[in-house]
Amino acid sequence: MTSKAFVSSAANPPIRLAVSALGLALASTSAMAGGDAVSDVTADPQEAQNLDGVKVRSTVVNTTSPKFTAPLLDTPRSVTVIPQQIIQQTAATSLLDVLRQVPGITFGAGEGGNPNGDRPIIRGFDSESSVFIDGVRSSGSQSREIFDIDQVEVLKGPSSAYTGRGGVGGSINLLTKAPKAENAVNGTAGVGTDNYYRGTVDWNQLVGADSAFRLNVMGHGNDVAGRNGPDMSRWGIAPSITFGLHSATNVTLSYYHLQSDDTPDSGIPYNNPFAATSPYARLNGDGRPYSVPRGTYYGWLDRDYQKQSNDIGTILVKHDFGDGWLLRNTTVYARSTNDYIWTQPDDSQGNFLVNGGVWRRNNNRDSNTTNITNQTDLTGEFDTGALKHSIAAGLEISSEKTQRTSYLVDPAKNAADTHNTGSITNGACSSKYGIGAPSGYWCTDARHPTPHDPFLGAIIGGQNPTRIVTDTRSAWAFDTVTFNPQWSVNGGVRFDSFNTKSTATTTTTGAVSRVSNDSTFWNYQLGVVYKPAQNGSVYLSWGTSSNPPGVDAGDGADGIAVTNADLKPESSRNLELGTKWDVLEQRLSLTAAVFRSEKTNARVATGGRGSPQINAGKQRVDGVELGFNGQINERWSVFGGYTYLDSELVKTGPADAASKGNEFPNTPRNSFTLWTSVAITSRWTVGGGAYYQDKVYGNTANTKWVPSYTRFDAMASYEVNKHLTLQLNVQNLTNKYYFDKAYAAHYASVAPGRAGILTANFHF
Repeated sequence: MTSKAFVSSAANPPIRLAVSALGLALASTSAMAGGDAVSDVTADPQEAQNLDGVKVRSTVVNTTSPKFTAPLLDTPRSVTVIPQQIIQQTAATSLLDVLRQVPGITFGAGEGGNPNGDRPIIRGFDSESSVFIDGVRSSGSQSREIFDIDQVEVLKGPSSAYTGRGGVGGSINLLTKAPKAENAVNGTAGVGTDNYYRGTVDWNQLVGADSAFRLNVMGHGNDVAGRNGPDMSRWGIAPSITFGLHSATNVTLSYYHLQSDDTPDSGIPYNNPFAATSPYARLNGDGRPYSVPRGTYYGWLDRDYQKQSNDIGTILVKHDFGDGWLLRNTTVYARSTNDYIWTQPDDSQGNFLVNGGVWRRNNNRDSNTTNITNQTDLTGEFDTGALKHSIAAGLEISSEKTQRTSYLVDPAKNAADTHNTGSITNGACSSKYGIGAPSGYWCTDARHPTPHDPFLGAIIGGQNPTRIVTDTRSAWAFDTVTFNPQWSVNGGVRFDSFNTKSTATTTTTGAVSRVSNDSTFWNYQLGVVYKPAQNGSVYLSWGTSSNPPGVDAGDGADGIAVTNADLKPESSRNLELGTKWDVLEQRLSLTAAVFRSEKTNARVATGGRGSPQINAGKQRVDGVELGFNGQINERWSVFGGYTYLDSELVKTGPADAASKGNEFPNTPRNSFTLWTSVAITSRWTVGGGAYYQDKVYGNTANTKWVPSYTRFDAMASYEVNKHLTLQLNVQNLTNKYYFDKAYAAHYASVAPGRAGILTANFHF
């Protein structure tokens, strides 16, 4: 596929685009497959050769989930796997960095109720609570590191049959680095612009003949390029040991700790703060963020902070019964904390346009979440007559507990915070408060903010404590039935028993609120796969998901409350037609899919903030996805794709009737990603990335939005010797000023500017 194909496709209507995409993929891949001998397809994928000093081998990657009962080529779902090579070449350090390589994924911004942390949005649906580590749900709001990650797997579309509750738009699984049967030390030492430093060590050591130990450590710090205030600082350690590497039974013990201390970013307010009925409505802009320099930072450095810690202890036991049967049992204890006070630049009173100021509204949270999970997976193969079966079955028991409180920040001025009182005069940088010292520095100049202002008030913690307990019991079974070399059927079913309870106390009144939701639900996956050639497949699949109130276990954007506790789970389904091909001797994977994802009983509000919700909404996304990953030839590798998303709020609630027919927030119509690298010689490699995303709306009314953008990255590496490679990355090469997160009401987050990083990668 060429870039021309992507450009021409973007101009077509969705149906014509879908047909064209599938036809183009089938035609091009069939042509390439025709030139491949059967022996090439069946060759050992690890067999390597040397062409002019450049090693060439199969680059086909597969998911690690035991629930997938066939290779990705024959799995009837859209799945993207970001391998270690891409993570290293792009100098990625966070989950956000890694997922930039996948078109159609955006990130939502946080607040107080929506926590400040990773909030990926897949195919238009919030997937914050659908992130997994080694197949086990990662609970709690957090900003995830990748120093201990081998690859990242993205399953797209409603997928509760695989992952349980949530999973409306898809899910993300992070595969950690496990001990291997070798002695090796790998690591990085990097320095860069904006006070960047990063060091990692990955040490794998055989212990005796049948055990191995692995240790990953990391230290990192940087300022956010071009933002004049926010910064990041963190360190982590992840030891693991496996006993019985070559035995029928082996046990892996692992522990992970990440500690971070960041100064969060405050973003830029939207330029239309006034309601249509306001006498100041004539001052409104068109809904994009205010036009101010990229470095305009409204944060309050003497007050703002974000501290997180994450601890995960895992026991993995595997037993190989032989003849393709494997039993796995995973026990995980995880604890995450998220403690922050940060500035949201509040322009809800139109300060920017009327008074030339911005109110430094505080958003805060102090939460800790613990998760205990035991998961058992059995996989195997057997025949019934001429039918071949590849099955997976499992059980899961989990208990998640979240304790959350808030802060009372500067009580003398807190009464002026619109978020807390709602008074029409509160939060206004008017003559009553002024800008700077007269307001206690809660107001700063909109054009020339002063982030180093002193904070003179008190901070009182422990406010409005809330405790949430979520218990889950699940069971599932999958079977891929192969009828002959051309036809197979993949089916799966999952049952979940979900119970969540919340107890919340209002500090000022002492009032206690208790709510709960007890739900049981079934979800299904069914797909038919046709293989016109050994290295290609065409599939049709259908899958469902269930999203009960409180799916976030108390620390996300989808919590349980009085307004929704009695509602049944939201139901979603996905219908998808696609094709996959592994070509060029399994060095290049090509995919194409057309799909419809639909939520049929979405929760919608009946009135203003705090009003009851009802299951009456309907949301739909029609889309097309194209993907490519691997080696064009012995020197040239590529990774990326294109996504078209046509989202619509088909039915809305009484409180949002005007939004009917609008697009989803944070859902770009067109997005394209490309990372490519070329080995110029056996020592020199150059590469680069191109990333395009259409404008996205922040709200369902489609009145707040951020513009489209194109970003370019560049990379060059030089192999000094077999032990040392130097790598230079320039991220955001053209210093593009763009926004990478859109919040619904108040602001958008500014993406980092141009940054240069020089890294020494060593291997022994």
